[in-house]
Amino acid sequence: MNFLAHIYLSGGSDEIKIGNFIGDYVKGRNYEKYPELVRKGIILHRKIDSFTDSHPIVNQSKMHLRKRFRRYSGVIVDIFYDHFLASEWHMFSKHPLPQFVVNMYEILVSNYFILPNEIKTFLPFFIINNWLESYTSIEGIEGVLRRMTKRTSLPNETTFAIAELRKNYHLFRDDFLEYFPQLVAYVEEKHSVEINEFHSPDYF
Repeated sequence: MNFLAHIYLSGGSDEIKIGNFIGDYVKGRNYEKYPELVRKGIILHRKIDSFTDSHPIVNQSKMHLRKRFRRYSGVIVDIFYDHFLASEWHMFSKHPLPQFVVNMYEILVSNYFILPNEIKTFLPFFIINNWLESYTSIEGIEGVLRRMTKRTSLPNETTFAIAELRKNYHLFRDDFLEYFPQLVAYVEEKHSVEINEFHSPDYF
């Protein structure tokens, strides 16, 4: 999953949200230098990634992208799934997405001093461009992918990715809506993170 899902799956703890947000940027046992709940968020991030990477529904989504992205297809699916979480936010949260996003930006700024250097570097750009809320639209996803190809090793195949998203939109959406409740249940049951108060009980 990408940034938005990792934050959502942290429940109500600011510290767990921070850890889950920075998870990709803390390698090996470096998580041990962080406070207890931030450490929990980092470890939770890794568990979410493992659960996601091995899930058959996610692998089903990846099949549409392997032609061009190969081992990076999972990265694209993570971003697509964040799009569906953002665009279907009303299904999962009682709080408006803009409110949730602004709250997260405030948490990151307030805890800037403990963030990894790589995140400190891109955080101003991340906030100014309202990265998290941009997931709501396909155009926003396209912008996220183009920015990622400039600062990471992600193949520059954004046009293909967006074409696949448009062509198979309902298939990707159906995969997400089948998979995500399973991921929520996994996080709640196996990692003792309370998410129920944040999503609509009518959906699950």
